[in-house]
Amino acid sequence: MEGVANSSNSKLDERIEALLNEEKQMRQNGDVAGTRKAVTEILQLCFEARAWKTLNDQIVLLSKRRGQLKQAVQAMVQQAMQYIDQTPDLETKIELIKTLNNVSAGKIYVEIERARLIKRLAKIKEDQGLIAEAADLMQEIAVETFGAMAKTEKIAFILEQVRLCLDRRDYVRAQILSRKISPRVFEADTSKEKKKPKEGENIVEEAPADIPSLLELKRIYYELMIRYHSHSNDYLEICRCYKAIYDIPSVKEDPTQWVPVLRKICWYLVLSPHDSMQSSLLNSTLEDKNLSEIPHFRLLLKQLITMEVIQWTALWNTFKEEFDNEQNMLGGSLADKAAEDLRLRVIEHNILVVSKYYSRVTLKRLADLLCLSIQEAEKHLSDMVVSTALVAKIDRPLGVVCFQKAKDSNDILNSWAMNLEKLLDLVEKSCHQIHKETMVHKAVLKA
Repeated sequence: MEGVANSSNSKLDERIEALLNEEKQMRQNGDVAGTRKAVTEILQLCFEARAWKTLNDQIVLLSKRRGQLKQAVQAMVQQAMQYIDQTPDLETKIELIKTLNNVSAGKIYVEIERARLIKRLAKIKEDQGLIAEAADLMQEIAVETFGAMAKTEKIAFILEQVRLCLDRRDYVRAQILSRKISPRVFEADTSKEKKKPKEGENIVEEAPADIPSLLELKRIYYELMIRYHSHSNDYLEICRCYKAIYDIPSVKEDPTQWVPVLRKICWYLVLSPHDSMQSSLLNSTLEDKNLSEIPHFRLLLKQLITMEVIQWTALWNTFKEEFDNEQNMLGGSLADKAAEDLRLRVIEHNILVVSKYYSRVTLKRLADLLCLSIQEAEKHLSDMVVSTALVAKIDRPLGVVCFQKAKDSNDILNSWAMNLEKLLDLVEKSCHQIHKETMVHKAVLKA
C-alpha cells in the first residue's frame, strides 16, 4: 500500500512540475488566459488527489512567483475557495482558509474574497466558543471601502461585526461599527432596475445566495440596535427601533408579527421619560388603527395623555398580567428594572398634572396626591427639576412647593407696559363708543 501511495505521489509531482513549466512560459509571455488555466489545473490536480498539504504549498508557491499575474492569483483564490467545504476535517479547513487569507492579504483585487474568508474563519472560531477572537478577526476588514462588493453583502458583514461586539459586551465598538450603516439605506427602492455600469466604472459583484434581502437586513439591524440600547435602558430609542421594525411591509401584513411589536412600542413609550419626541410618538401611535386590536394598550396610552392623576396600584393591578405575559411574546421580556421605571414614569406624570392645576401646593398635599411619603415626593420632584422636565421651587421651612417660574425685572416691566397699553386701548375704545352714542342721541333729538 505504501508503494502505491508513493507512486501516486510521484505521478502527482510529475504532473504538477509539467504544469508549473507551462505556467512559467505563459506568465513570461503575458498570456493571461493560459496562466489562469495552468494554475487552476494545478489546484484541481491536488484537490482530486486529496493532497491538501500539497494544495496549500502550491497556492503559496504560485502566488509568490516572479511577476505573477493578478488575474491568475484571483482565479486561484476563487478556485480554492470552492474546496473549503469539501475538506476532510476542521483542521484542514482552517489551514486552507488561513493559506488563502495570507495569499490575498494586501491585494486589492481579491479583497472581497479575503473578506468572505475572514467571515468563514470567524464563524468557525465562534462555534468553538472563541467570541473575542472571532470579533477581532472581523474587525480587521473595513468592507465599507470595497467598491465592488454588493450593498447587501457590505451591510450583512458590518452587522456581523456589530453582533460579535455585542456578544463580547464591547458596546463602545458596537456603536462605532453600527454608525457605518445609515438607516436611510434601508429605505432605498429595490424594485428599480439596476443601471448598467458605464465604461470605466467599477462593476459591482452580485451578493452570494446566503445574504439576506435589504428588508431582512433592516430587521436584523434594528434588532441589534435594540440589544445595544437595552444595555443603557434607553427606552425611547428602543421604541423607535421597534417602530422601524413595525413599518416593514412583511411585518405589517402578518398579525402574528405586528401585534407583539406594537405591544413593545406601547410599553417602551410608557417607560420613556416625557419629552417632545416621546409625546410625538405617543400621539402617532394612538392614531394607529391597529391599536384597536389590543384595546388594553390603547387605554394605557390614553391615561398618559389625559391630564389626570393616575393611581399606581389600580394601574399595576390592571396591567400586571399583560406585563408578565410580555416575556412570552416576540422580542422577549422587558428590561429587568422595567417595573420600577414604570412606577417612576407614573409618578412623573402625576407631578406634571399637579403642576398644571396648582401654582402653589403644600408638600403634604402633593405627597397625598402621589400616594407617597413626603420624603419620596420631595426626592422625585427634585429629580424632575434637576433634569429640567419641570420648573419648581420648594420652601422647606414652610413645606410649600411653588410651580411658577420666577420672572426677572425685565419681564415684570414688560408685562406692566403691556397691561398699561391694553388698558389705554380699552379706555380709548370706550371713549369712542360714548362719543358715538352721544352723536346718535343728538341726531334723534334734532329730528
